Amino acid sequence: MSALILFDFDGTLADTAPDLAAAANRQRTRRGMPALPYEDLRPVASQGARGLLRVALGLLPDHPDYEPARQQFLQDYAAGSTLHSRLFPGVAALLDDIRARGLAWGIVTNKVTHLTLPIVKHLDLTRHSAVLVCGDTTEHAKPHPAPLLHAAREAGYATDRCVYVGDDLRDIQAAHAAGMPAVAAAYGYLGQDENITTWSAEACANTPDELWAAIEPLLPSDVRQPA
Repeated sequence: MSALILFDFDGTLADTAPDLAAAANRQRTRRGMPALPYEDLRPVASQGARGLLRVALGLLPDHPDYEPARQQFLQDYAAGSTLHSRLFPGVAALLDDIRARGLAWGIVTNKVTHLTLPIVKHLDLTRHSAVLVCGDTTEHAKPHPAPLLHAAREAGYATDRCVYVGDDLRDIQAAHAAGMPAVAAAYGYLGQDENITTWSAEACANTPDELWAAIEPLLPSDVRQPA
């Protein structure tokens, strides 16, 4: 039998933070404010508009200016989401290797479909992905297990034959709630103050090159390579 390896998208498979940060800084320049350094915005890239507007403009969702700013941010991001976004080094080779081993892979992201698809297509990830689940595919987003359960069901795998990889605590929480082991992608967009050791992930990868070594021991025994 085979197995399914599911990945978060932003900060795990793809380095999308440059385009997200550019859209956030666009909100500042619209207001006559200087752009923030990329390093200030990268740690909150996985939080989407909520995190980026908090850092870029000091806006929280209960502020009356938040929703108009969010809509403008989403428009600006959609217009430039494929300018600088790339797969992390080593990810393309990893996905090819997964398929060569007779395993399947897919994507489960909280980014909504209309923002996800253009980037996924741009990065040529649609041809071989077994499943794509976005933030609006199911009623609930991560950390709820629904997106991961839906992905496993759509791809035709029992949850005990799945592994999930993500760079945010909610990824690990969603995986465990769905009955899947989890790998923490420590190279992703977690904030500098995040203590990844408290996430209770079964394994951790400090670079994309470490992903397979972290994933393989968590796969069902019948698909692991013999020692």
